[in-house]
Amino acid sequence: MTTSEPTTVDTPLKKLVGERTAKALAAHLDLHTAGDLVYHFPRRYDERGEHTDIRSLDVGEQVTVLAQVQKTTVRPMRQRRGSLLEVTVGDASGGVLTCTFFGNQAWRERELRPGRWGLFAGKVTEFRGKRQLNGPEYVLLGDAVDGEAAANEEVEEFAGALIPVYPAAAAVPTWVIARCVRVVLDTLTPPEDPLPASLRASRKLVGIGTALPEIHRPTSKENLYRARHRLKWDEAFAVQLTLVQRKHRAAAWPAKARPPRPGGLLEAFDARLPYELTAGQRTVGAEIAADLATAHPMHRLLQGEVGSGKTVVALRAMLQVVDAGGQAALLAPTEVLAAQHHRGMLDLLGPLARAGELGAADDATRVELVTGSLGAAARRQALAEVASGRAGIVLGTHALLYEGVDFADLGLVVVDEQHRFGVEQRDALRAKAEQPPHVLVMTATPIPRTVAMTVYGDLETSTLSQLPQGRSPIASHVVPASEKPAFLDRAWRRLREEVAAGHQAYVVCPRIGEGPASEEEPPREDDNGRRPPLAVTEVAPLLAEGPLHGLRIGVLHGKLPADEKDAVMRTFAAGDLDVLVATTVIEVGVNVPNATVMIVLDADRFGVSQLHQLRGRVGRGSAAGLCLLVSEAAEGSSARERLDAVASTTDGFKLAELDLEQRREGDVLGATQSGRRSHLRLLSLLRDADLIREARIEAIELIESDPELARHPALAASVAALVDSERAEYLEKG
Repeated sequence: MTTSEPTTVDTPLKKLVGERTAKALAAHLDLHTAGDLVYHFPRRYDERGEHTDIRSLDVGEQVTVLAQVQKTTVRPMRQRRGSLLEVTVGDASGGVLTCTFFGNQAWRERELRPGRWGLFAGKVTEFRGKRQLNGPEYVLLGDAVDGEAAANEEVEEFAGALIPVYPAAAAVPTWVIARCVRVVLDTLTPPEDPLPASLRASRKLVGIGTALPEIHRPTSKENLYRARHRLKWDEAFAVQLTLVQRKHRAAAWPAKARPPRPGGLLEAFDARLPYELTAGQRTVGAEIAADLATAHPMHRLLQGEVGSGKTVVALRAMLQVVDAGGQAALLAPTEVLAAQHHRGMLDLLGPLARAGELGAADDATRVELVTGSLGAAARRQALAEVASGRAGIVLGTHALLYEGVDFADLGLVVVDEQHRFGVEQRDALRAKAEQPPHVLVMTATPIPRTVAMTVYGDLETSTLSQLPQGRSPIASHVVPASEKPAFLDRAWRRLREEVAAGHQAYVVCPRIGEGPASEEEPPREDDNGRRPPLAVTEVAPLLAEGPLHGLRIGVLHGKLPADEKDAVMRTFAAGDLDVLVATTVIEVGVNVPNATVMIVLDADRFGVSQLHQLRGRVGRGSAAGLCLLVSEAAEGSSARERLDAVASTTDGFKLAELDLEQRREGDVLGATQSGRRSHLRLLSLLRDADLIREARIEAIELIESDPELARHPALAASVAALVDSERAEYLEKG
């Protein structure tokens, strides 16, 4: 169905492609208007005669492949009447798929003749070692046999050399999408170009009226490249404009300046530090001190490898705020970490943290811990200290966000491992101050530069790259448990050797044990039917009876009561346990310098950054650290390659880039947090780093001259469409 009326991006699809098809596009792909459809870009482009690489397809995957019919076979079915048509299709890589069709379908046998090329769509299954597509949807390309396919309307969509393959659904295959796109493009009035003409000219970008048709029906590879480049610019520019705009607005907010005070707590703390600050800590400390002294809220991201000394930098910032008459709050992701921060800060501050007690320093403050597990009396006492302002430093989990936790003068919020918190939680803490407080966000997950620019672009970024003096190197090795069981035996012996030398060890499992899955506990079984991941509660007794018999073993995971978790950590930190069998609850912040070896079981079940974080728990003292990654992943598999990469380097930034390569771009922009599909359709944060940098430069220049984009209404509308309000809030608050 077509229409002679001009089509705009707002025209409903049902007016253009018919009600039934429009319903399918809406239900399965969330496409409702002409604009939705023309911005639903092809995932890739196949070329006649080239291959899709059938050998790389995974069982269970919904695929569309460009392949050539190699042979057809008809045989009677064994269990019931009728026949079965098996069509073998293949590509230039040597990969083959068997397409099976049930029932008497002589017409299909005539149509699917050897030598013909087509697109075949379906779910990959396996039967007796052979890859199959059962009853796939397909469309044959050109070269009609006996005129049968010539009448097939879809063939028109693939007249060019480059064949677009769209993100599709079983009910809406790629060729149906291609046909709908042609119908829309035939009558579409190109939207007003959102990019300023001067920018298009200086960056040599094609117009939107050229880019949209070319990305769907490319007339040449060169024209396709130009179209994709232009549309990537739209995405990068929209995100950068949003971030630069937020930064510009934040700079105008009022905040209470918190300048350093000569002779205050910070100077006293520096004088009693048992070690020298690294050059990086001094530099970053000066940046933060200067930010705190201004009358606009600081928004700074502090990233640094595990053990680079971020906590001391944060504590010095908190003391500067206390010296200036304010309070500072640190939000930690777990009670274990909040309690550890509390103990660590009390040790570092000594008499400076004991206001009101015997032996306290003259201008001492108090450091209060507020968590959900505090008893009623202790909680009342802690809240009174916070509300009165006597507690200059307040540490806690999300319990700090509850009503009833009131600050006298909240001047600084420090968020540790920010990616573990929801947007609303961070915002609720900031709302506890009369004026926006200064905000310092810390992460030990190294962030590639383009991600920092695209996700944290409204924050100033500081990086600690040096490790403090005395930190030891960490050696990492993959232990292939299936191929070489003797290596696993050797791993347990190696752990015993470390314990015999007076050290301690971690054993990390991906699952807690019986009960429902949680954030630190993946599902019991994955889609490929592999065995359940190993569990702490099951592994600990096996180790105690087997390879680690006679050692003092403790168990730690997120479902333990808070006081029990704290007791286990204290016992381990005191050296009264030899081995801690734990989940990823130890991933962040746990600091036991005597722990030198970590064995990660089912290591392929963890992400790259997670493994890097975990191994940072060892080698924190003077003795070298050892991390053994135990896995049954086959040699040459992507999981094994990932582990080999982790073992090959301790450079967190290299690993962060590897991690980014393996994730959908949309996840990076918080699509998983907002529950909406990603609006980054073409832009790759890894491959398009230069383009993102250029877009940021242009965004800064434009916002300086037109902060609210008042002179660029089409651009403002485009930004609103690409970076919807939910995602804009995510970017702003994150």
